[in-house]
Order: sequence, then structure tokens, then C-alpha cells
Amino acid sequence: MITNLEHLGLAVHDLEAATALYTNLLGAAPYKKEHVASEAVDTVFFQVGGSKIELLAGTSPDSAITKFLAKKPEGIHHVAFEVDDIRAEMARLKGEGFVLLNEEPKRGADNKLVCFIHPKSAAGVLVELCQSLISAD
Repeated sequence: MITNLEHLGLAVHDLEAATALYTNLLGAAPYKKEHVASEAVDTVFFQVGGSKIELLAGTSPDSAITKFLAKKPEGIHHVAFEVDDIRAEMARLKGEGFVLLNEEPKRGADNKLVCFIHPKSAAGVLVELCQSLISAD
């Protein structure tokens, strides 16, 4: 079951400049910086009330973020929802006709298991499902 808006993922060219901008905008420093080698991205997380902002910058030409920014301007890349059981939610959504970009959840940033839903099956929006590894099996 989807339980919460977990974060908005924002694709940026210059992570350092975007971090400074959002630090000023939000009046708070990021709580986490992380490199996710499997996705070839560097990430920075800000806490905003009960939700988060994730800044993402590609670290290689093959990164999905680098490819995204080659076609589109900086901005919203994905919307992430927290789920209590990622495997059950993946099965439910697949049964509803959504196209999953991965058949098994994979390790993502911020200590999460993640799965993405193809934008073509979600009204043009890349959707990420997130489950905390603390409660994941």
C-alpha cells in the first residue's frame, strides 16, 4: 500500500550549485549526500516537513539522469511514494496494467529498496516506489 509522498527527485547539471540554491531556498542544509554507483548518480537529500527533495546529478554519460538532462531541462525527474511492502505493491500495480522498469526491487539511495514505473503507463510521470530497508525483507 502506498503510504506517503516520499520525495520529489530533481535532475540537475551542477549538484554543488543546486545544493547551495536549495540550502538557501529551504533555509536548511541537506541531511545526506550519497553516491549510488548502480545508477551512476550523486544525490543530495533535504528534509521538508514529512517529505524530501532529492537532487540528482549523473556521474557518467550512461546515467539515466545524464540522458534525461540531454533531452529535457533541469527539474522534476520523478515522484517517489513510500510503500509498506514493495513486492506486494509491485504485484498490485503490475496487475492494474502499470509497466514496471524492474521486475525485482533494487537498492536505491537513502537506505531504500526501489522500483520505478514507466512514465508511459503513468500519464508521463516517472514514479518511484520506496520501502525502507529497515522494514524490508
